[in-house]
Amino acid sequence: MEKRIFSFFMILLGLSLGITFMPKAWELFNIDNNILDNYFSNGLIGAIIFLIISLATGKYVIAAIKRVEKSLSGQSLTYLLFGTVGTAVGLLLGVLVSVPLFNSDSPVISNIIPIIIMTVLAYLGFRVGTLRQDEFKKLFAPKNKRNSEDVLERKASDTFRKYKVLDTSVIIDGRIYDVAKTGFIEGVLLIPNFVLYELQYIADSGDSLKRVRGRRGLDILNALQKEDSVQVEMYEGDFEDIAEVDSKLIKLAKLLDGVVVTNDFNLNKVAEFQNVPVLNINALANAVKPVVIPGETMRVMVVKDGTERQQGVAYLDDGTMIVVEDGQHYMNQDIEVVVTSALQTAAGRMIFAKPVHAQRGLNENQQESRKDKNQNQNQNQKDKNQKKKKK
Repeated sequence: MEKRIFSFFMILLGLSLGITFMPKAWELFNIDNNILDNYFSNGLIGAIIFLIISLATGKYVIAAIKRVEKSLSGQSLTYLLFGTVGTAVGLLLGVLVSVPLFNSDSPVISNIIPIIIMTVLAYLGFRVGTLRQDEFKKLFAPKNKRNSEDVLERKASDTFRKYKVLDTSVIIDGRIYDVAKTGFIEGVLLIPNFVLYELQYIADSGDSLKRVRGRRGLDILNALQKEDSVQVEMYEGDFEDIAEVDSKLIKLAKLLDGVVVTNDFNLNKVAEFQNVPVLNINALANAVKPVVIPGETMRVMVVKDGTERQQGVAYLDDGTMIVVEDGQHYMNQDIEVVVTSALQTAAGRMIFAKPVHAQRGLNENQQESRKDKNQNQNQNQKDKNQKKKKK
């Protein structure tokens, strides 16, 4: 579509330039032919020439325009505003400086040099407007507000990433809404169009489970957009040469210098390998889980059998799995357990525990065995003393 629009404008440009300059070209080559030298043929020749040029250069021009669009979309409104004002001021100064040159008899001085002057001054105006935008804001700010900004204003660090690109899995998961609402995620949550289309495809699936998950993801997006404290933006572009959504996310994060937000373990590893920053919601959840140490007691309910013999499995409120030794004997019962060890895995944290009364029973048996041993030792010592006395 972009190529057709570009070709159409090039044809119009060639048509107007052909009507304007082709008669001079015929005069330059001493060609006097009414068939060639008329408005229709001159415009047609110019349109054909520029059509050929558009077909040859259209791909590169459209790619350059897209790069400029992506660069501008990543800039703030203040940056664009001051850049535009600076460019307009530079052009105005260029016109004023070039007024004496317009009356010159030399075509170079009257036509070419003014264009160069206006271009240079427009560029300088743009650079000054964008590089000094903070000073301009302070200049036009009220005095009482200006003093507070001098104290509180600070630059973001080099590790700050403005855009947080959301993955499909983290949207369906839903915890991103609670995390974003608390303010722990800075910057802008970016929702690419191809992620939104994938959510819509899942929501329209024939599988009831997938359909529920897709609709949940769309509800989470609507809730994020309605939240005043969360900045949400859409990315309209797409990468047609890339088929997979995960690869598109990594490509977009590279272009915008953003962060991929996901809970997909494989996407996390691929993004890390390509030096793309990743925020993993599962890693955050594991980091904020309470720390347990061996010897600590807790009360849990055994809900299912474990993989090993006589093991039972229980869960904490945050989803942490607890493997209870001899837990099969206490199925669907609330029991008090004592932690024996904890294991951190890539999938999460596992806690190993024993029932408290079993531990007490073990301790009591050990104490009884020690008491019996001490009694036997004392009895043997008494027997030896008695034998000595008899002798």
